[in-house]
Amino acid sequence: MNKNNNVVEDYQRDGVVRIREFFSSETVEKIRTELDRYIREDLPSKPVDARTLEADGKTVRNLWRLNQHNEFFRELGQRAEMLSLVADLVGGVPVLEGVETFSKPARVGSGVPYHQDNAYFCQTPPDMLTVWVAIDPVTIENGAVSFIKGSHKLEMQPTKPSGVTGNSIGLAEIPDTSNSEQFCATLSPGDATIHHCMTIHHSAPNHTGKSRLGLLFVYRGPHTKTDNRLKESYTEAVTATPPA
Repeated sequence: MNKNNNVVEDYQRDGVVRIREFFSSETVEKIRTELDRYIREDLPSKPVDARTLEADGKTVRNLWRLNQHNEFFRELGQRAEMLSLVADLVGGVPVLEGVETFSKPARVGSGVPYHQDNAYFCQTPPDMLTVWVAIDPVTIENGAVSFIKGSHKLEMQPTKPSGVTGNSIGLAEIPDTSNSEQFCATLSPGDATIHHCMTIHHSAPNHTGKSRLGLLFVYRGPHTKTDNRLKESYTEAVTATPPA
């Protein structure tokens, strides 16, 4: 894992930071192998809400709660070097809230609406983040995530149900920051971004012939609490568009 000395400074300023070679190529291949095995052998016996499928009804879009369903991914999220890095960003010993995949399969990968993650996490104070690790190459064409730098300093923006399976809540209005002014996180396998739960971001569909797979680790500070007002809005949205 490559720990950039400027991570804390960049994260606090921009709400998102990119780290090259976060995982080694060997670790990336172990992750890919275990994901393939998990989908093939374990997923059929898991609860239906352990995954979200694309609109074709057969291709996996998301795997949820891998930290609960799989020892390999739980241990990966608890590695000492991961926790040490994240501790500086969440203000205390990190709590691993989730390990999940966000995949944009070739040709059928769906887009993600503009949103702030705390519309899903519902935490106060919002000391929560996501480590987003590329397993496939991530390009502009296959659906790289774009972030609005500095938007983590804003309050929670008004939301509305999005109708997107797996991303049920989004911003009520599209930001006026043009795509050219946003940070488009192109990544090689093993590279990562870390973004604050208030940072506004989105991604386009994948119409290319190349898959875009990301493995995500979600952490919060030990002092955060559930914001019931945010939870009510999220519950309404996810009830209207369940993830499975």
